[in-house]
Amino acid sequence: MIILSIDTSCDETAVAVTEGRRVLSNTLYSQILIHKKWGGVVPSLAKRAHEEKIDFVVTDALRTARVGVEDVDFIAVTQGPGLAVALEVGIRKAKELALKHNKKLISVNHLEGHIYSCFVQNRIGNPRNPFEFPYLAVIVSGGHTQIVKFTDHLTYEIIGSTVDDAAGEALDKAAKLLGLGYPGGHVLETLAQQVKNEDFYRFPRPMRNSKDANFSFSGLKTSFYYFLKRAQENRESLDIPKLASSFQEAVFDSLIYKITYAMQETRIPNVTVGGGVIANKHLRTKIRNLIREYGSRVLFPPFPYLTGDNAAMMGVAASFKALRHQFADPAKLDRIPRLELTSQTG
Repeated sequence: MIILSIDTSCDETAVAVTEGRRVLSNTLYSQILIHKKWGGVVPSLAKRAHEEKIDFVVTDALRTARVGVEDVDFIAVTQGPGLAVALEVGIRKAKELALKHNKKLISVNHLEGHIYSCFVQNRIGNPRNPFEFPYLAVIVSGGHTQIVKFTDHLTYEIIGSTVDDAAGEALDKAAKLLGLGYPGGHVLETLAQQVKNEDFYRFPRPMRNSKDANFSFSGLKTSFYYFLKRAQENRESLDIPKLASSFQEAVFDSLIYKITYAMQETRIPNVTVGGGVIANKHLRTKIRNLIREYGSRVLFPPFPYLTGDNAAMMGVAASFKALRHQFADPAKLDRIPRLELTSQTG
């Protein structure tokens, strides 16, 4: 079962060729340099870049996998959530390929991809990582922060979500306030390492004591903004590494509190964690330490590229939909920018 998958959910033009859980190729064109000077993703520029690169990325993915379109069994594409004008480009190309080459089409939720990213294998089938349901699937990215009960293939129940901003968005905002540019997560991580990831200012941990698994980061961002504003008004010198480390600790502690709550409430021993923020080594260490306390098992995406947006994880998720004959009608498939994560039946 060979699947050509396309993901244009935000600012990465990504195409992969997968066979089951094995990745035969994964090609990605990043737009970071395009958006960097604007301090964030500009929709019109993102759409144009996707349109300019999509054909090249598709061709390169097929060439690297050493297959032709005729060898592909199915075409998969991200339907949402994501940036509307960006999603449109990928969906249009997927429809074009499916109709031209008489291939069945599979629509995938981008969040499903982040969940399945922990089970992706390389070309020779490593790591094995057999499925041992159920899992608590934690998604921590620039646009989403959720805790999901993942009880079987394509079976999800959201038990915690952010009520406002995502963790990754909060980190990027803090970096921008500190004048560190976009995207800022990696810069914050580097600065925090300089001061040994210690917490110097104790910024708020929103919703720490709420009896649920939901997150909130808007108040934390506001607190950080006014702290910097007061310091500047009082002409106080700012220690950027200490500020970066302290803000990062506040975000990560909030994540740990809620993962702990979810584990205690559900008594599910296995945890998966996906999304761009999990590329942070300090956060991985904090999660490993938490899981070790409970004698449980945690899975992270096995390869660095899987933490960010990519098409390989989408292809793996799509393979389980193909096994259940969950195909999309090209005439009806359309982008859903705020697509919710729901269980797939049939």
